[in-house]
Amino acid sequence: MTPEEMLAHLKEKAPRQQETLDAVFAVCQEQVERKVADFSFATIARLGAGRGVPKVQSIRNKTGDNYRTLIKCFEGSKGVRKRVPKAKSADAWVDEIEDPRLRLMANITLSKLAEAERLNKELIPPGMEIRIDDRVGSQSEYRLTPVERRAIEHLMSEDFLTAWHLKVGGKGTVVDEQGKVVFKPGTLDALTKILKHH
Repeated sequence: MTPEEMLAHLKEKAPRQQETLDAVFAVCQEQVERKVADFSFATIARLGAGRGVPKVQSIRNKTGDNYRTLIKCFEGSKGVRKRVPKAKSADAWVDEIEDPRLRLMANITLSKLAEAERLNKELIPPGMEIRIDDRVGSQSEYRLTPVERRAIEHLMSEDFLTAWHLKVGGKGTVVDEQGKVVFKPGTLDALTKILKHH
């Protein structure tokens, strides 16, 4: 069905909306003549403001079904440049909130969030790692004392390995002279991590 046929059909179906349907049709027709394929409800309502076109919310409401149907008829019009659809922003859902007060509150909350994220980026340099220790108990309980640190360092030292005739094997192991594993795989790696993080 062409837009003209659809207009005639809708005007017959809803005689009270004849003037507003004509206004919507005129704005859509202008878009075709300009060769612009932007037939979004918001654009049609904005271009038709003061010319009898209902507001965008009225078009989107249940009672705006006829307007939506008519506008959609123009979307495949020949000779118009296809509009590259804009990627919906993450907060596009806010525009769909019908209650103006809720929409305003959501917008305020989103702007506060954006400001907080901007401040975080200023305070925390890129690539900086923040580690949060949420273990129960005091931090000192999990920290190595100087004596404990020296003991682990000694286990990994050349002096210790030489004194006990040990050598470093593959995969973080320590083996004796016969090649028998004394420290299991990963032991040296684990000890290195402990020293690095304490």
